[in-house]
Amino acid sequence: MARKPQKRTLQTREKLLDAARAAVAEHGFEGARVDDIVARAGVAKGTFFAHFRDKDALMDVLIGAQLAAAMEAAQSGPVPRGAKELIAALAPVHDVMTCERYVFDIILRYSGAAGIEQIGPIAMFFGQYINAVARWLGAHPPRADVDPGLMAEGVQAFAVQAMALTFCALHQEQSRDARLRRYLDAWFAPGAG
Repeated sequence: MARKPQKRTLQTREKLLDAARAAVAEHGFEGARVDDIVARAGVAKGTFFAHFRDKDALMDVLIGAQLAAAMEAAQSGPVPRGAKELIAALAPVHDVMTCERYVFDIILRYSGAAGIEQIGPIAMFFGQYINAVARWLGAHPPRADVDPGLMAEGVQAFAVQAMALTFCALHQEQSRDARLRRYLDAWFAPGAG
């Protein structure tokens, strides 16, 4: 049985997270540096590594929190109907995911955990995304022949593809949301186009 962390350990971790949030606000996610974070937190570099494997592991926590907050806000609105409303509901979530190339890369890297002990905030978010979209699609099914959970997995896969192409110089002619709309229109009504 794992021991409960000591109060001082939790306080130190929170100091590091606060310092990281300040560094991100000033320099962006990619520009935040471990040396700056530990200086702001007033701790040794070794202390940082006692709490986080590396900078990316810290960013998993920060980015995961932003994703969870954006998803919670999306779920507080009305249940979207159809591709256009679904894309609008998810836009704030997708905005977080594409705010920086570094953020998108971290999200992809941390989206699937190789072991139970590695499940972090970003991996948890991907499950929340599927569950929310499945609930929405279950309320207003675009197709009767596909389970809402599978439909939601398709939405997520198409969204990730649309986001990835926003970082590709060869695909700048179409916006993320316009590209996603094409994918979802085809997914929701195959053979209609």
